[in-house]
Amino acid sequence: MNNPIEHPLVRAHLDAVDRYTAPLPAERRRELLADLREHVEVTLAEHDSADEDTVRQVLAQLGSPRQIADAALAEEGQARPEPETGRRTTLTLVLAVLPMPLLLVPAIGPGLALIAAVAAAVRVAKSVQWSRQEKTRATLLLLSPVLVTPLAAVVVAVASSSGLSPAGVLAACALGFCPTLLAAFRLARSAAHLRTAALVA
Repeated sequence: MNNPIEHPLVRAHLDAVDRYTAPLPAERRRELLADLREHVEVTLAEHDSADEDTVRQVLAQLGSPRQIADAALAEEGQARPEPETGRRTTLTLVLAVLPMPLLLVPAIGPGLALIAAVAAAVRVAKSVQWSRQEKTRATLLLLSPVLVTPLAAVVVAVASSSGLSPAGVLAACALGFCPTLLAAFRLARSAAHLRTAALVA
């Protein structure tokens, strides 16, 4: 293998470090990974061959992905996120997507939808598996339908010559719900990456 950085063990090691350091600022993560790549490349170049045993020895000298990530996070005054159970994450995401169908229930629907959205935002805020930055973005997206849906309804009503029809209401709700779906997708993907990293570390 011409480029030792492309060795599967090296890629897996660096990918795990990348996942564990998700709470770090993007620039700091890039610097850390670049330093690790350079160290591995230089160290392996000093050996006659980059066989699997040599690669394992070099990676062992670096430390495990958890150790590297913990040290980098400690420098920034942060803690490594821990994965939650899949069931707990699923409950949070169900609460996040529940407001859309609840909005369609007459009379009590909007109130219940707001309660579900707030409950999802609180669960996200208290979670130990998402970084502060992820939590902030997700909370804003989860609560945004409160503003986006009425604005979408106004746009739909203005665009329609007959005012806001039932179909227009559904369209406004669907548009307003898009940020919530985005938040749920991003949180689910992040949680899945973290659980994967915990399994391979």
